[in-house]
Amino acid sequence: MSASATNLDSDACYLALKTRDARFDGRFFTGVTSTGIYCRPVCKVRTPKQENCCFFSLAAQAESQGFRPCLRCRPEIAPASGAVWSIQDASGILAQQAAQLLDALLQTGETSSGMVAIAAKLGVSERHLRRIFEAQWGVSPLQYLQTRRLLSAKHLLTDTQLPITQVATLSGFASLRRFNAAFLQHYRLQPRALRRDGAGGAAQPARQTAHGIRLKASYRPPYDVAAMLSFLSQRAVPLVESVDLQQLSYQRTLALEWNGQTLCGWVHARFVPAQCAVEFLISESLTPALPRLMADLHHLLDLDADPAPIAACLGERFAGLEGLRVPGTLDGFELAVRGILGQQITVAAARTLASRLVQTLGQPLAVATALPNPTPYPALTHLFPSAAQLAYTSADQLGELGIVKQRQAAILALAQALVSGRISLRPGGDVAQTTAALQELPGIGPWTANYIAMRALRWPDAFPAGDVALQSALGVRQHKTPAAEAERLSQAWRPWRSYAVVRAWHSLVPKKVETHENH
Repeated sequence: MSASATNLDSDACYLALKTRDARFDGRFFTGVTSTGIYCRPVCKVRTPKQENCCFFSLAAQAESQGFRPCLRCRPEIAPASGAVWSIQDASGILAQQAAQLLDALLQTGETSSGMVAIAAKLGVSERHLRRIFEAQWGVSPLQYLQTRRLLSAKHLLTDTQLPITQVATLSGFASLRRFNAAFLQHYRLQPRALRRDGAGGAAQPARQTAHGIRLKASYRPPYDVAAMLSFLSQRAVPLVESVDLQQLSYQRTLALEWNGQTLCGWVHARFVPAQCAVEFLISESLTPALPRLMADLHHLLDLDADPAPIAACLGERFAGLEGLRVPGTLDGFELAVRGILGQQITVAAARTLASRLVQTLGQPLAVATALPNPTPYPALTHLFPSAAQLAYTSADQLGELGIVKQRQAAILALAQALVSGRISLRPGGDVAQTTAALQELPGIGPWTANYIAMRALRWPDAFPAGDVALQSALGVRQHKTPAAEAERLSQAWRPWRSYAVVRAWHSLVPKKVETHENH
């Protein structure tokens, strides 16, 4: 068993297992020696005897010891392990970053370069990185990758009726033969048998309808669903996205660049708080990018956050707000444009400008998909303008929409930077390098760069110290140098300052403080 696994407190894990405490979901897995199966802490099967339990930090650790994933609780839909940020354990940070970069490679399907590319990105030798990875996790990078591939395949086999060949490709296997062999070796089950038998022979839900592909994900409580949907609702751009607060759902159109082609479609997300889960319905047109899209949906709703260590770091200042998450985005460029539009004006005014942009320059989804009725949501009809579209839009066109010159220049420069490849707004990029490059563009200052880092780059420690609303919430507006004082206060909340920002903004919702700082 790995060092990481043996460092778990067996008694505490067993107590969480007995109580089926969802707060520990994804933080550990239980291998049951009497059955050879490993489960999530929330599994509803009869609790095994403690002497028959082994506890693991990662699913890959359990599989390396010969355990197979439970068909009932489905480890593949557990929240991902939250990154543990530290300034003391350099080896631990490196291993965490390597695991996250391996996940990112799986999402794009570019696993051929593997640890060579990751080691180069992290500035260490491949041999050193492999040694640190195995010391931290107790499994090799190859074992970690294989487990992630197999669990991804299990997810798609259980929840969809996609052809098995397509499932193999989407999960990162080079051939159907290799996929079948790996699945049989690790799970002692043929892929077709898993699809046929499902969760222990239980009745299977409708997995693929005429409207799209259904998938599911879980999160750790507490989760303030109402706050997340309210945040998204206040900023929802008509024709592109909508929120149903009664149905606890969010839906939108989107376009994804994938292997040289543009995939256009829509997604629908519905919270099921009683199960600590989110159900997704995804248009079939986005199928080739499913692994990346599922990762992006996790980012959008911050499903993998671990509230306990965040709350412990933020302390009493933000007590009672543990359920708040940091909203992400499905399109980094769109988020950045909307951040630019929101400079110095209210959220409602920024949404109005974004709506005009969509109405004038957004491509109709029916045209993009060549389908008369491309979405089951009649109100969602357009795609947000892409970077390629806006890069060649004239400043005068933007001015006619009511966008002032400073923001015209910022939007055009941003679009051109993305088209040229000088800037990427995907999670996992170099945050310091990207924020510095953003601030070199005209009209983009620290507030916008930090806002983009927080929501598009998914950086947990972003802190726009100059934000007026943030300063008001922290009570530093009357200070001689409010931004400096806010920055000073924030040092105690590292490395979770993005969560402190969201909590501070939330505390001002009744006061309607929604304007941002001057750049």
